[in-house]
Amino acid sequence: MNFFRGVISGQAAGPQPSGAETIQKLCDRVASSTLLEDRRDAVRALKSLSKKYRMEVGTQAMDHLINILQTDRSDSEILGYALDTLYNVICNDEEEEQDENAQKQADDLGLQFTDTFVQDPEHVTLLLTLLEEFDFHVRWPGVKLLTALLKNQGPQIQGIILVSPMGVSRLMDLLADSREVIRNDGLLLLQQLTKSNAAIQKIVAFENAFERLLDIITEEGSSDGGIVVEDCLLLLLNLLKNNSSNQNFFKEGSYIQRMKPWFEVGDDNSGWSAQKVTNLHLMLQLVRVMVSPVNSPGATASCQKSMFQCGLLQQLCTILMATGVPADILTETINTVSEVIRGSQVNQDYFASVNAPSNPPRPAIVVLLMSMVNERQPFVLRCAVLYCFQCFLYKNQKGQGEIVATLLPSTIDANSISAGQLLCGGLFSADSLSNWCAAVALAHALQDNLTQKEQLLRVQLATSLGKPPVSLLQQCTNILSQGSKVQTRVGLLMLLCTWISNCPIAVTHFLHNQENVPFLTAQISENLGEDERLVQGLCALLLGICIYYNDNSLENYTKEKLKQLIEKRIGKENFVEKLCFITKHELYSRAAQKPQPVFPSPEQMLFDHEFTKLVKELEGVITKAVHKSSEEEKKEEEVKKTLEQHDNIVTQYKELIREQDAQLQELKEQVACMTSQNEQLQATITQQQSQILQHKDQYNILKLKLAKENQGQSNSQGDGSQVNGLQTEELTQLREEVEELRKQHSLLQTQLGDKDALISSLCSDTLPSSDSSLDAAKMAELESRLGAQTSEMERLKVRENIRAELEKRLDSTTSTVAILQTEKEKLQTDVQESKKEQDDLLMLLADQDQKITNLKKRLKELGETVGKLFLKSPV
Repeated sequence: MNFFRGVISGQAAGPQPSGAETIQKLCDRVASSTLLEDRRDAVRALKSLSKKYRMEVGTQAMDHLINILQTDRSDSEILGYALDTLYNVICNDEEEEQDENAQKQADDLGLQFTDTFVQDPEHVTLLLTLLEEFDFHVRWPGVKLLTALLKNQGPQIQGIILVSPMGVSRLMDLLADSREVIRNDGLLLLQQLTKSNAAIQKIVAFENAFERLLDIITEEGSSDGGIVVEDCLLLLLNLLKNNSSNQNFFKEGSYIQRMKPWFEVGDDNSGWSAQKVTNLHLMLQLVRVMVSPVNSPGATASCQKSMFQCGLLQQLCTILMATGVPADILTETINTVSEVIRGSQVNQDYFASVNAPSNPPRPAIVVLLMSMVNERQPFVLRCAVLYCFQCFLYKNQKGQGEIVATLLPSTIDANSISAGQLLCGGLFSADSLSNWCAAVALAHALQDNLTQKEQLLRVQLATSLGKPPVSLLQQCTNILSQGSKVQTRVGLLMLLCTWISNCPIAVTHFLHNQENVPFLTAQISENLGEDERLVQGLCALLLGICIYYNDNSLENYTKEKLKQLIEKRIGKENFVEKLCFITKHELYSRAAQKPQPVFPSPEQMLFDHEFTKLVKELEGVITKAVHKSSEEEKKEEEVKKTLEQHDNIVTQYKELIREQDAQLQELKEQVACMTSQNEQLQATITQQQSQILQHKDQYNILKLKLAKENQGQSNSQGDGSQVNGLQTEELTQLREEVEELRKQHSLLQTQLGDKDALISSLCSDTLPSSDSSLDAAKMAELESRLGAQTSEMERLKVRENIRAELEKRLDSTTSTVAILQTEKEKLQTDVQESKKEQDDLLMLLADQDQKITNLKKRLKELGETVGKLFLKSPV
C-alpha cells in the first residue's frame, strides 16, 4: 500500500524508478494480486499515469485492463478506473499547445491502441454489456470510451455493434438516462455511431429516436437551448441526410409538424446569442434535408405539401420578412424557403402572395430582387436570392408569365417597382455581378416556355431621350458588342442562348439585325486569351442555335448560308473546338452538380445549373448540324417529311385504334350486361320453375281432396252440384294452362342454351387481337350479332311477360279454388242442417201418422165411415 501511495503522491523514498518501470510493477501487481483492494489501487495508479505515460500504459497495461473488465465485474469502482485508463490511452484530445506534428503522432497512437483493442470483437461486445450497468462510475466512462473508439475506427466498430444482439438498443437507452451528463455524452456517442451507416441509421430511427430527440429539444428550449440542442440536431441530420427510408418515416410520423414551433421568432430580434444562431442554422438545414433537390421527386413533393399544410412555410416566410434577423440566418432561411417551394405549384403560389411589411406593401419577390441587384449586399445573400427566384420559377409557367408580364408595355405601372424593372435595371447596371444575376434570373423566366420567349420579343426599352426605343433582344446584343466584363458577357450570352433555343421566331428576330452574325463570327475566329475562350465558346453555341432552330425565313441567313459562312470565316473544326471548350471548363462541371449557385467568390460565378443542361442537350446536335452538307440536309429534310407523314399515318391509325378500342370496350360492356341479364333471367326462371312445381303439388293435393269430397257429396243439393261442376271446369282449365306453361318453360330453356352459346362466341370474337386492330367487316359482323342478340333479348322479355301473366292467372285460379273450397264447406254445413231439419220433419210426420191411425181406429169403433170423415177433415 505504501508503494501505491508513493506512486500517487510522488514522494517515494530513495532513487525514483522510471515511468516504464513503475508501470511495469503496477501491471505485475494487477496481474498477481489476489486482494481486490490491491488490484483497485494498482489500476487507480495506472489511471493517474495514463495521460503522462500514454505510450507505456497503452503498451503494457492494455491486456491487464481488459482482463479486469472481464473478471472484476462485481466491483464498479475498479471497472470505472479501468475504463478511464483505457479512455485516456485511446482518446486523441486536441490540445492547442501541441504543434501539428505532435498532434499527428498522438492521433496515430490513439489509432494504434484502438486497433489493439478491437482485434478481438468480443472486447467491444464486453463494453456494450458494461453500458447496461446503471452505476455512474461504470456507465459514463464506458460511453466516453466507446465514443473514442468510434472516432478512431468508426466503420469497424459500427460493424461489430451492428451484429451484436441488441447492440444499438443498448445505446439508445442512454437517451432515457436521468443523469444529463450521461444522456448528453450518449448523444455524442450516437452521432459517431450513425455517421455514414444507413443500416444503423434505420435501426436508431426505428428505436423511436425521432420522438426522444424532439422531446429533448423541446425540454431544452428549442432554438434558445444550449449545446444539447445542437447535439440533438446534428444527430437528426445524421439520421435523415441521404436516407430516404428515415425521411419517409419522419414524414409519416408527423414529425414535420413538430418543427414549426422552432421558427417562432418575436418582434424583437436583437441580441441573438451565438448558440441560438447555430441552433437555428441547423434547424433550417434539417428542413432542407427533407426537401432537397437530390431526393426523389415524389418524397420531396410530399414533404413540401406537409410543410405548407402545417404552416411551416408560412413561419419561414415570416422570418424572411422580419427585421433584426442575423445575416447568415436570413441567408439560410432564403435558401430553405427556396427548396420548400421548388417545383410545388401550391407553395409557389403562396410565396407569390407574400408581402413585405412596408408602406406601401411590396411583394416579397420584389424586395428580394432589390437585394440581389444591390452590389452593397453580401455576396452569399445575393446568391441565395437568385436561388430563391430560380426555385420560384422552376416548373412554374404561371409565375414565369407573371414575371414577363411586368416587362410588357401594357402592364407597366409607373408608380410601383416591379420585378421586371428590377431585372432590367440589374441587366444594364455597371455591376457585372448584377448583370450576371439578372440575366440568369430572366433566363429562368423563359426556361421551357415558348410562349414567354415570344412575349419577351415585344419588350421595348428607352435608351436615351430623343432616340427611338430598342427591343430588349437588341439591347442585349448591343452590350455584348461593347466589350464589357467577361462575367457580364457570359450572363448575356446564356440569356440569349436560352431565349432563342427552340424558338424559331426569336432566331429570326436575332438574325434580322445585320450586325449580330458578323459580330459572332468575328468573336469566334479571333485568337484571344484564356479568359476570352469561354466567351468564344458561348458565341459558337449561340450561332449554332441560330443554325439548328433556323426556319429559313430570312434569305440571307438560311441554314446553308450560315454553315458556308462558318466554313469560310472560322472553319468547321475550329468552330466545334470552340464549342466544346464550354463543357471542359472547370466552373461548368461545378455548376452542373447541383441547382444551388454556390461559388467561393463573385469572379467564379459564370455558369448556371439549368444552362449546363441546355449545353449538354445542344452540343451534339449543333456539331452534327454544322458538319452536314446541303445534300445531307435535303435528305434529312426528306426523311423528316417522310417521318412526319409516317407519324401522321401512325397517329391516324392510333386514333382509329383508340376508336375501335372504345367500341370494343363498349361491346364488351354490352356483352357483360347481357350476360348479367341472362344470368338474372336464368335465376328467375329457376325460381319460377320451383314455384310452378310447388303449385303443381298444391294442385294435386287439392284435386285429391276434391275427388274424395265429390264422392262423399254425390247426392248433395242442386246448387252444390252446380258449384262443384264449376270448380271442376276451372281446375281443368288450370291444368291445361299449367301444361302449356311447362311446354313454354322447356322452350325457354332451349332458347337460353342457344343464347349462352351466342354470348360465348361473341366474347371470344370481341377479344383484342395481337395487333390491336379490327377491320370494318368484323366490326359490322359484331354489330349485326349484337343486334340479333338484342332482339333475342326482347323476345325473352316478351316470354317473361307471358310467363308472368300465366303465373298471375295461376295465382288467380288458386285463389278461386280457395274460394270454392270455402263455399263448399259452407254448403256442407247447410246440408247437415237440412238433414237435421228433415229428420225432425220425418219424426213429426211419423207422430201425425200414428195419431191418424189411432183416430181411424176409434172412428171405426164408433161406426163412422173413415173415408168420408177423412175427406171432411181440414187436414
